[in-house]
Amino acid sequence: MKRKVVVTGLGAVTPSGIGVDAMWDSVVRGRSAIRVLEGSQFDELPVRIGGQISGFETEGLVSPGLARRLSPVQLWALAAADEALAHAGLQPSPEAWAGDEDRVTIIAATGSGPVDAMQAATRALDERGPRAVPLSLAVYGAPDAAAALLAQRYGATGPAQGVSATCASGAVALGEALRRIRHGYADAALVVGMEDCLGAVNLASNANLRSLAVGYESHPAEASRPFDRARAGFVMSQGASAILLESEERARARGAVPLAELAGFGASSDAYHATAPDPEARGASRAIELSLADAELAPSAIDHVNLHGTGTLAGDAAEIVALRRTLGERAESVPLTATKSSTGHLLGAAGVVEGVIAVLSLAKGRIPPTMNLADPEFPELDFVSGTAREVGLGTVLSTSFGFGGHNGALVFQASADGRHKLPGSKEEDR
Repeated sequence: MKRKVVVTGLGAVTPSGIGVDAMWDSVVRGRSAIRVLEGSQFDELPVRIGGQISGFETEGLVSPGLARRLSPVQLWALAAADEALAHAGLQPSPEAWAGDEDRVTIIAATGSGPVDAMQAATRALDERGPRAVPLSLAVYGAPDAAAALLAQRYGATGPAQGVSATCASGAVALGEALRRIRHGYADAALVVGMEDCLGAVNLASNANLRSLAVGYESHPAEASRPFDRARAGFVMSQGASAILLESEERARARGAVPLAELAGFGASSDAYHATAPDPEARGASRAIELSLADAELAPSAIDHVNLHGTGTLAGDAAEIVALRRTLGERAESVPLTATKSSTGHLLGAAGVVEGVIAVLSLAKGRIPPTMNLADPEFPELDFVSGTAREVGLGTVLSTSFGFGGHNGALVFQASADGRHKLPGSKEEDR
């Protein structure tokens, strides 16, 4: 049995805005979330820009004691998940799935998890000795701890786990959730992508790897420029995003309105290099091919592609190779965008963030622009740049590729009644 899987709820806590409405408004209007980073820990770093969360409040989210024990990234994940459930018409409480709690799976997708907790504990050990290491590290310090927190928060007794595949983590998590529901192992799946990569250690390491855009402290909004000839690396951002998936029959039985269908998923590995993409894009191509086959669609059916597009020289070029290998002639005319030009790169959370944007693009009929595309390396392709494009969309492809050769691709399809349940569905937003 192959059940249809639909999106019923969305949530986001990102540098582009707290909440789905705010994030969409920022991205679709072509606003940059990239700023000079605040904090003395960044003063001596070679890169001092990124997408930093601001305006996030924990009051009312968890108890003050738990808030002190959790990392910020876990709090963002809880808030994004609460928004997704509320958006889907469910109460974010231990009774959220009363009666069906064993049919719900929760997946926390992250590249690194709460790395700040380990770094703080290491400093405490070095400076004050073993007794200074907090007990909370053992309880909440693992990458999958957020999944356990969410299961407890909502009373979900189905499988709860973490998924890590570097920058493809979010896409892979959504794909695995799709399979669980489609084949009857679950009726609903909450997928939360979460990442806090703006610690000084992570920034320094990636800067030393020469993977980050350098020298934009005086004009940070111009740093993230995927597919532009002047691109010089990606810009890291922190945040969390959530998507609630359900079987179509379960969603309609409880009166929920599907926002879109998650119709296809493909994943692969390059088996090529620790950081560099395969220039022939064989692994990336395979992931896209598998997602189209899974959705039972021809390349000509793709109406829009939200590209992984991080702004690295080799990565962007390889992605275009993959697109041409898989979509053929359609690659030359399909509207493309790279929303990391606005949000920055949320690493393991990026696939879920861009899944949210894909769903909103379908439902609102608008493609967000690619920013900073002043001198496109591939001018023959149809990049949406400058301003958003209004267009009827039926199918969107979203791609995610990561260090280590992790590849994931997702196919979303429009729902006829999705726009009526979108957060902030104002006429001017459509």
